[in-house]
Amino acid sequence: MDEIKKLTVRDLWKMKQAGEKIVCVTSYDAIFARIADEAGMHLILVGDSAGNTVLGYKNTIPVTMEESLMLTAAVCRGARRAMVIGDMPFMSYQISEAEAIRNAGRYLKECGADGVKLEGGKKFAPLIRRLVDSSIPVFAHIGLLPQSVLKEGGYRMHGKNDAEAEEILEDALAVEEAGAFAVTLEGVTASLAEKITAKLHIPTIGIGAGPGCDGQIQVITDILGLGGAFLPRHAKRFATLADEAVKALKGYVTEVRKGVFPAEGNFTK
Repeated sequence: MDEIKKLTVRDLWKMKQAGEKIVCVTSYDAIFARIADEAGMHLILVGDSAGNTVLGYKNTIPVTMEESLMLTAAVCRGARRAMVIGDMPFMSYQISEAEAIRNAGRYLKECGADGVKLEGGKKFAPLIRRLVDSSIPVFAHIGLLPQSVLKEGGYRMHGKNDAEAEEILEDALAVEEAGAFAVTLEGVTASLAEKITAKLHIPTIGIGAGPGCDGQIQVITDILGLGGAFLPRHAKRFATLADEAVKALKGYVTEVRKGVFPAEGNFTK
């Protein structure tokens, strides 16, 4: 079997310099990590969106470190080529610098992740610098911050006025200067995302930020049609796997109830 080369932060930087788009998706288990990896993803984020998608919470805030670590370890076991990034949950890095470094290190040491993601701009730049100085690659996240949904009073587009746009640009420059290897731009105007992308040397990965970013990230349940009726404006369904799954399971129910399954070949006499 040919050896598969694991992607690194240097590969992402080279892609930005060459104008090649970076493709990222969330995954939460080994099965979908393997599928995403085989599909050619460059980055797999074990997002705290797991709170909404697989754990049944109403938002990302209840996700715990232990839940996140378990999911990240599973994804690392499924992915071979793509970088795997653990998404640090709410209150895993806000309490103290020492606790943040300890928690971030667990993603690399216990799960085998290639880095961590945390939300916040210039206010968290000193922490990003400390993490990077501790040899922990950091994927920054600015703009719409899901962990701040209660403080913000809901989800909204960011950067629509000049003052807020300037603040987000300052956030982007601060996280780059602090050593982040890339930055997610979530829920910001396309014009602002394009401006930030042109100014930064590190890759920008957009979600709801238009086509001008260096790459895109989407939640896997949205693009595979596994997330129910609601679809965020920034997302697109590339399949309707939920419908296929229900169809298959109905077939299983029918065959078991009729005594058709298991049939010859499905068991040993």
